[in-house]
Amino acid sequence: MAIRKLRPITPGTRHYSLSTFDEITATTPERSLTSPLKKSGGRNNTGRVTARHRGGGHKRLYRIIDFKRNKLNMEATVLTIEYDPNRTCRIALVEYTDGEKRYILAPDKVKVGTKIMASENADLKDGNALPLNKIPFGLFVHNIELKPGKGGQMARSAGTSAQLVGLDNGKAQLKLPSGEIRMVPGNCMATLGVVSNGEQENIMWGKAGRMRWKGVRPQTRGMAMNPIDHPNGGGEGRSKSGGGRQHLRSPWGQLAKGLKTRKKKKASNDLIIRHRNA
Repeated sequence: MAIRKLRPITPGTRHYSLSTFDEITATTPERSLTSPLKKSGGRNNTGRVTARHRGGGHKRLYRIIDFKRNKLNMEATVLTIEYDPNRTCRIALVEYTDGEKRYILAPDKVKVGTKIMASENADLKDGNALPLNKIPFGLFVHNIELKPGKGGQMARSAGTSAQLVGLDNGKAQLKLPSGEIRMVPGNCMATLGVVSNGEQENIMWGKAGRMRWKGVRPQTRGMAMNPIDHPNGGGEGRSKSGGGRQHLRSPWGQLAKGLKTRKKKKASNDLIIRHRNA
C-alpha cells in the first residue's frame, strides 16, 4: 500500500493524506458475512456516557471475521482483498474446498489466489495458522490466541506482529510490539506473517471533519474550562506544570500523567517476563 498526499487547494487538504487502496480488489462485501452494527454513542446499558467524545460517524456494516481459524486441515483460496471500515488492516475473503467462505485478517504478503491452511502440519508461509509450539523461533506471527480455542486477541491491528522467541514448559514466549515479553500457552493458534496495511500510521487526517466521519466528537481541554467543570479549570493564568495548582487530572480527579492504573494483583502478571517499560 502507498500513501497519497493531496494538493493543498483548500485549508482542509493542506495536511491531508490517504491510502491509494492499490491492494483492494473488491468494493462490495460478501453479504452472508455481514451484520448490522448498532452505535452506542459511548453510552452504557443505562444510557449514561461512559466513553466520551463518541457519536455520529458514517453508517457501517460489520464484517464477521474468523479469528479462531478452526477449520483445520482444509485448504482455502484467497478470493479478494477488501477494505474494512471497522479496523485498520485489510481483510481477505477466502473460500475453502468445501465451498464455505470466511473473512480473515489479511497478512501483508498474501495476494488473490494464494492458498492458505490452518493445521499443525501447515507450511511455514504467511497466512497459514499453526499452534505456537509448532512454529520455529524467530518467526513473526499475528492474531494470537491467549486461551486455546477462544480466537485471536493479540496483534490484530495494521502493521503489527509478535516474534516467537522461546518455548518453555509448554508455554511460548512472545515479544510484543510494545517490547513486552510474555508467555502464552503453546497450544494456542497464531497466524504467520505481519498484518497488512502497515502504512496506516503515516496517514494524516488533515481536518476535524474527517474524524467526525469516523465517529470521533470534539474534545475540550480541561484547562480551558471553569473550576466547577474540571479540576484543571480556572485560574488567572496558564500553568501546565501544576506549579502552585493541581497536577493534571481527569474530570473525576484521577491523576492523568504518570499514575499507574494496572492492578497490582492482576492474574496475567505471572505470565509477563519483561514489562513494556522495563
